[in-house]
Amino acid sequence: MSWIVFVTLFWLAAWAFNVWLARSAFGQTRAGRITVAAVFGVTLLVLWEGMVRGLEINPVILPAPTAIAAKFAASGHLLWGDFLQTFVKGALTGYVLGCGAAVVVAVLIDRSPFLARGLLPVGNFVAALPIVGVAPILVMWFGFDWHSKAAVVVVMVFFPVLVNVVAGLQATDRMQRDLMATWGASWWQTMWKLRLPAAMPFLFNGLKIATTLALIGAIVAEFFGSPIVGMGFRISTEVGRLGLDMVWAEIAVAAIAGSVFYGLVSLAEKGVTFWHPSQRR
Repeated sequence: MSWIVFVTLFWLAAWAFNVWLARSAFGQTRAGRITVAAVFGVTLLVLWEGMVRGLEINPVILPAPTAIAAKFAASGHLLWGDFLQTFVKGALTGYVLGCGAAVVVAVLIDRSPFLARGLLPVGNFVAALPIVGVAPILVMWFGFDWHSKAAVVVVMVFFPVLVNVVAGLQATDRMQRDLMATWGASWWQTMWKLRLPAAMPFLFNGLKIATTLALIGAIVAEFFGSPIVGMGFRISTEVGRLGLDMVWAEIAVAAIAGSVFYGLVSLAEKGVTFWHPSQRR
């Protein structure tokens, strides 16, 4: 009962403090916004810990954050090996290949109306396929190592990026293209100097969407066949052993990796599209 009282009082105090902090002058700065988010995250963890202890929830159902942190610290070598297998080899490789291919195909589609009419409907059809149906097929085609996971990631990220880049290449208006034509610019010069820069906000929108899809695709693919390493392999194995603390530790690794990956793409977006209104203060 004491844990319930402590959690309730802590939640009220943290809520009042965060509201005050968000409305203060410091809360309007970049450091203030980070502090508000950090306080909110710590509050959720304390509430989680208090509810598990106060209600005496079985660790098999929901382990406490302290138990997850202890497992995280004790299994660093396993988590690092799983991260390298799933994220670096599978997700990142498939992300680079899929996004790069999507940009090239988008330029070809813009050049050829036939491809626009023929490939985009097929792309919409493939994008609607469930990953749990595609993943086992690609695992059987490319084997149980990271190559099949990269192939699944390519399928998942290709069409979202393709659709965004195709839309971005059409973002320039007719007057801008006519102006390039009056200067004697060729199609490739217009593409390189005008249309690709104008498509950068759309491209980065697709790239940010693909960061989460890539990690999800690689993890799900490992459920259908993997060597004895990888986030998906570890999660499926530990669920069978009721090792939920290890499962949550893997989830924490995936969340951290996905957040950092998304942040790096966002930083690249700010550097490349500094001229766009969305990046201006």
